[in-house]
Amino acid sequence: MKCMKVYNLTRTQFLPISQVEAWDFFSTPKNLSKITPERMGFEILYTSGGEKAYAGQIIRYKVSVPPGINVHWVTEITQVKEGVHFIDEQRFGPYKFWHHQHHFKEVSGGVEMTDEVNYAIPFGIFGRLAHAVFVGGEVKRIFDHRYLVLEKYFSKEKK
Repeated sequence: MKCMKVYNLTRTQFLPISQVEAWDFFSTPKNLSKITPERMGFEILYTSGGEKAYAGQIIRYKVSVPPGINVHWVTEITQVKEGVHFIDEQRFGPYKFWHHQHHFKEVSGGVEMTDEVNYAIPFGIFGRLAHAVFVGGEVKRIFDHRYLVLEKYFSKEKK
């Protein structure tokens, strides 16, 4: 029996804001649309239980991946440690496996935010080929976009 190939992307970013401000922004699911590339047509269709992330929260999205093909995606917030981290996992969607950790650590002058995503693509060898040709680069571009948007959104000049 072959083991599925799990890919990893880890990004760390310094933000010149307090840990409370970081938590308030990132633990609010509706803010995800602010940091997702517009070309993806990201839309939240449903959020259970309110505006803030909590363990057990279900969020349904519609995204266009690749552009032009609408995909429905359901994630569950599986763990929350207030102000420190939360984890979302795909329940239904385009990946065979999706586990996304969001960590926040207070550092001098702001917060160090780390995203760690572990994911797998379905379809065996064809999924690996799709990852090499498109998916791997697309995941990196999404997080590159987030980095730039967050840099601008939380820049000291804005305040």
